[in-house]
Amino acid sequence: MLVIIKEDYEAVSAEAARLVVERLLRKPNMVLGLATGSTPVGMYRELIRRCREDGLDFTKVTTFNLDEYVGLPPDHEQSYHRFMREQLFDHMTIDPRYVHIPNGMAMDIEAHCGWYEDQIERAGGIDLQVLGIGANGHIAFNEPGSSLGSRTRVKTLTQQTREDNARFFASMEEVPRHAITMGIGTIMEARELLMLVTGEAKADALKAACEGPLTAMVPASMIQMHRKAYVIVDRAAASKLTGEHATSLEAASLVRRRIDKR
Repeated sequence: MLVIIKEDYEAVSAEAARLVVERLLRKPNMVLGLATGSTPVGMYRELIRRCREDGLDFTKVTTFNLDEYVGLPPDHEQSYHRFMREQLFDHMTIDPRYVHIPNGMAMDIEAHCGWYEDQIERAGGIDLQVLGIGANGHIAFNEPGSSLGSRTRVKTLTQQTREDNARFFASMEEVPRHAITMGIGTIMEARELLMLVTGEAKADALKAACEGPLTAMVPASMIQMHRKAYVIVDRAAASKLTGEHATSLEAASLVRRRIDKR
């Protein structure tokens, strides 16, 4: 695990986009795992800019999103299908046949989850999975207590997660209670992980994930076990870290190159 501390949100977004672009140039048909939420938006904006100004080509890329609310149709203003269209896909050339987002309206959700796992396997596995982290240490919608070997499935959202997401809905009653999510086991099979964390509100969760014990009560702590994991954070999020971490791109570059060669 390599922690890279950047000055602010913009610097985190730029470094994350640089890492994605580096892998895309190396493998134009890469399989890219994507996340929703406010944290990756800056990275998505930078990728869009690179597509428009530098001709970055996503036409051969296959994508898999981490999660989707159960019960929201794809065109719902708070669905993750719509989020991804508005924040990324509508602004770049990408083949819709290669875009995968869980279907929260599936008639047989259990069968759909199995199908989603099959699609990841058919694509050859995820090369790089983008992640965020919840204030309670969740990744995707794997809430505290989730099985560390879990696969794509339905999860009941905790009260904290629903309260955190309530700002996007007209009322607390409208916040979904369930979501389809990639499991921790599925996420850990990605060849590389890229976790983005910004803001002081995530400082405790980041410390628990990076420096605390491996525990199902902090699902994000499993990132410590991944062979090639990058955690890019701003100084506010990193304010409670006490270990020895890279503090700049320059300081991290040699370590990163060594990890990439393994």
